Amino acid sequence: MTAFRHRFDSTVLREYDIRGIVGKTLKPEDAFAIGRCFGSVVVRGGGRRVAVGYDGRLHSPELEAQLVAGLRACGLEVVRIGLCATPMLYFAAYDQQADGAAMVTGSHNPPDYNGFKMMIGKKPFFGAAIQEIGRMAAEGDVVPERAGSDRQVDIAGRYADRVLQDWDGGDRKLKVVWDPGNGSAGPIVKALAARLPGTHFVINGDVDGTFPNHHPDPTVAKNLEQIIAEVAREKADLGIAFDGDGDRIGVVDNEGHVLFGDQLLIVLARDVLKAKPGGTIIADVKASQVLFDEVAKAGGNPLMWKTGHSLIKAKMAETGSPLAGEMSGHIFFADKWYGFDDAPYSAVRLLGIVARMNGSLSEVRAALPQVINTPELRFNCEEARKFAVVQEVKDRLAADGARVQDVDGVRVLTEDGWWLLRASNTQAVLVARCEATSEAGLDRLKAQLVKQLVASGLEAPDFSGENAGH
Repeated sequence: MTAFRHRFDSTVLREYDIRGIVGKTLKPEDAFAIGRCFGSVVVRGGGRRVAVGYDGRLHSPELEAQLVAGLRACGLEVVRIGLCATPMLYFAAYDQQADGAAMVTGSHNPPDYNGFKMMIGKKPFFGAAIQEIGRMAAEGDVVPERAGSDRQVDIAGRYADRVLQDWDGGDRKLKVVWDPGNGSAGPIVKALAARLPGTHFVINGDVDGTFPNHHPDPTVAKNLEQIIAEVAREKADLGIAFDGDGDRIGVVDNEGHVLFGDQLLIVLARDVLKAKPGGTIIADVKASQVLFDEVAKAGGNPLMWKTGHSLIKAKMAETGSPLAGEMSGHIFFADKWYGFDDAPYSAVRLLGIVARMNGSLSEVRAALPQVINTPELRFNCEEARKFAVVQEVKDRLAADGARVQDVDGVRVLTEDGWWLLRASNTQAVLVARCEATSEAGLDRLKAQLVKQLVASGLEAPDFSGENAGH
């Protein structure tokens, strides 16, 4: 028996997951090493069973096989869910009473990327725990090798049954367009659509890891052009899009307008708060002030928290929050559900709300307070420098007596609105956003942001064409 040691490419062990370019920074032997190390963590914690699934990328089956081999070498029983959306694997961890779970997925990244998302027990496995995988591999710090086992389990029917258990829209027959973007949510979306009342049109529903129709990232406007056209053609009540592994949602109303992540969360929160008055509704720091104000108006307790699906899930558990969301389209229901980000489930809950509405989704969107904001702005910044820049900005703002929320980077409040600067946890970039009630106010906010970036030695960004109504 050969001693186990392995070194990962320095770029693949991220804050929330493990991710790389297949054949370059991520290889099959990395998948085996992840299984061997993550499996050792599970075993040392007293666990015996791990659930594993994979997305629709061309290289996912090979990586899954190697991951399973690594887990089995730790003596574990591996429950193989097969091709699935990431939330189906999370569900399987509960349904199969697993002690851990690992999903092979490149999420919304380009086709040549892939990676791994993990749970330990029923909690996200992230941050320092992922870095520890690197140390364990390099030092060969794993449990002694022994034979484990694996078995195939088809979870789709049980998942669909459980999702539809929470359908609360009655018999109203909506007309809905669905777009899984050729990602791994395709099969389950077809199954759910077939069982819901109404007329359903599924486009790009076949799983294809080359993503031939458009990239599976519903936060990018260009990727929603096809579903917007289809909603108009079919005169549908709404359209629902998914990312490559089905844990993020994008929504288009009956007029073809996009509901951004924070606007969608308002619609969902108003409904949840009827049953959970005073409930804590969590959103990330990139969300509009409109969201926090509307949650308070609906009788909820709005809480601004750090960006990152793992961080949001942990905060939900800590606060007992029934609902949370991110601008990126991760929506987390703990009301009736399990507290993980699940786009198919969120879609069914949204459809129930729309079915019970007197008017249309576009009327709800149009009635929200109107603000003007930038999309998410990203500036290249060296990995070793990005957090230091944010700290420098924070120090200067403190010296100036500015009103600052510093839960994740700096969110600066002024009479015009707010601007945000934070360091990305996954890339060598700084992320910014500005929001105001007028064009002139937005220009002033952007000028303040530029002043701070320049003061820290970065180039002044070009903001032309970056404003958007929201």
